[in-house]
Amino acid sequence: MTTRTRQPSAGRSLDHPAREHIRLEGVLHALSDPMRLLIVCSLAKSGREQTCSALEVPVSKSTGTHHFRVLRESGVIRQTYRGTAKMTALRREDLDALFPGLLDTVLTAADRQAARTAAG
Repeated sequence: MTTRTRQPSAGRSLDHPAREHIRLEGVLHALSDPMRLLIVCSLAKSGREQTCSALEVPVSKSTGTHHFRVLRESGVIRQTYRGTAKMTALRREDLDALFPGLLDTVLTAADRQAARTAAG
């Protein structure tokens, strides 16, 4: 049985896995998609929560919604409503506690890959 936590906010809330229910295979699956990796890299570089619209993802709105949902349900991001804005934050503390060094390794590898692609 998976325990989920709900974030109350103005009558709207989203399901997130509790820290102890975040699974490595779910995180790796979420990070394996280029668009989701782009979202995670953008959040990591900003170092703060952002609105979904502030994160430029070159896909349709419905496809973007799917990617954010996969990231949220795997425990990579946390989303909360603030008024009409949906705020998105990287769950760095949870990921670092569960899988030390994983997020930093993935982000470094993504940066190196981007540099190789730009140079080549």
